[in-house]
Amino acid sequence: MIRRRSTCLRGGLLHRFAVQIDVERADDGRWIAEVSALPGAMAFVSTKAVAIRKVEALALRALADTIEPGENAPELARVFTVEA
Repeated sequence: MIRRRSTCLRGGLLHRFAVQIDVERADDGRWIAEVSALPGAMAFVSTKAVAIRKVEALALRALADTIEPGENAPELARVFTVEA
């Protein structure tokens, strides 16, 4: 298993938000990328780069689906700041 810690999600906008992405190659040659802290954030595709890109997008969607209806998402506490 290859572990990749992403300290910057695309474009540097979330430079302080760290997401642990676990990446490994399956027996059939495809790549699996997963954010184990977020249920359902997993990609199983033909290349490592695409697997990582897809799981990053899934993780962001999962977090958005959590905060939009008002659920608590402590993972994002350091991402957004609101000025008074």
